[in-house]
Amino acid sequence: MISGDDTRSMAIKILGIETSCDETAAGVVEDGHTLLSNVISSQVDLHSPYGGVVPEVASRQHVRDLVPVLEQAAADSGLGLEDMDAIAVTYGPGLAGSLITGVNAAKSIAYSLGIPLIGVNHLEGHIYASWLAKADLESDPGFPLACLVASGGHTDLLLMEGHGRYKLVGRTRDDAAGEAFDKAARILGLGFPGGPEIQRVSAGATGEELLPRAWMKDTLDFSFSGVKTALLHMAQDHGLYPVIDEGVDQERLVRELAAAFQESVVDVISAKLVEMAAKYRVNGLVLGGGVTANARLREEIVKRSPLPVIIPSPVLCTDNGAMIAACGYFQYQRGEETPMDIDVEPGLPLG
Repeated sequence: MISGDDTRSMAIKILGIETSCDETAAGVVEDGHTLLSNVISSQVDLHSPYGGVVPEVASRQHVRDLVPVLEQAAADSGLGLEDMDAIAVTYGPGLAGSLITGVNAAKSIAYSLGIPLIGVNHLEGHIYASWLAKADLESDPGFPLACLVASGGHTDLLLMEGHGRYKLVGRTRDDAAGEAFDKAARILGLGFPGGPEIQRVSAGATGEELLPRAWMKDTLDFSFSGVKTALLHMAQDHGLYPVIDEGVDQERLVRELAAAFQESVVDVISAKLVEMAAKYRVNGLVLGGGVTANARLREEIVKRSPLPVIIPSPVLCTDNGAMIAACGYFQYQRGEETPMDIDVEPGLPLG
C-alpha cells in the first residue's frame, strides 16, 4: 500500500519563474494542475508615475526581488529547491533585460541541482493557467480548444489542437488590447495600469457615448487603434483633454467614456472568439492574459458561448510563475529539456 507521503513523492513538481515584463514571479505546481505556491512581486508603484513600464527600471527591480520571491515560493509550497524535478522559465516574448534575469537564475538553479531546465513561451504559459482552473469544471472538454491570449503586448486567437500544438488564427494588427486600455486611461486622466482603472470607473455606467467597433470583416484579426483615436476625439470634444474645461462634469463624463471604451473592446473580442470557436468546431474556450481578468469581458464571453469556458482566477490571468510551471510540466512529460546555452527571445512567437 502506498502512503500519502509516498504518493506525493512520486508526483512531478515544477518550479516556474516569470520575469518577462514588470512582475517578478515564481510558483510551484504539481503534476501540471495542482497549485502549491504562487508568489508575485509587482512593480506597479514604480512604473505608475511614467504611465507605462520603463524597461531599465524593471530589469533592475527583478534583480532585487527574484531571490526573495524564489525563497517565498519554495517556503509556501512546503518544499525545498532540492525537491523540484525541473525548473521552468519564461525565455520570451518580453523585455530582453527582464527575461535575462529570470533565465540566468533558472540556469543557475537547474545546473546546481542537476535537474532539467525547461524554456517556456510566455504566451503558452498564459494558456496553461487554465490547467490550474480545470478543477472548477464538471468535465474536461478536451481538444481542440479556442484560446484567447489578451495582454499589454498581445491579442491573439490560437487554435490549440493538443499539448504544444497551436495554430495562430487571429491577432491584432496594431495596438494590443492591454496597450489600448493603458492609452485610453491616460486620455481620461486615469492611472496605470489602464485596464483595472477603466473597469473601476466604468462600474454602474451605461456607456451611452457609443464608440466604433473595428470588425475587420472576413478575418479574425483585431484593431484597437481606431477606437482609441475615437475616444481621444470625444474627450477633446467634451472638454476633458488635454486640459479639463471649467464647468465640465468630469466624473460623469469619464465614467461614461470609460464604459463606452470598455464595451467596444469587449464586444469585438468576445464576438471574434465565439466566431472562431464555431468556425473551427472546438470543444471549449480558454482565456489567458491580463486583459482576461476584466470582469466585463469574462461575463460577456460566458454569456455568448454555447461551449464550456475555462477562465483562470484574475491573479492567474496576469503574469505569474505558476502558469509557467504548469506549462513546463507538459513539456517535461514530452521530454523537452532545454539546453543550458538557451538565450532570451524578446519576439518569440506562438503558433
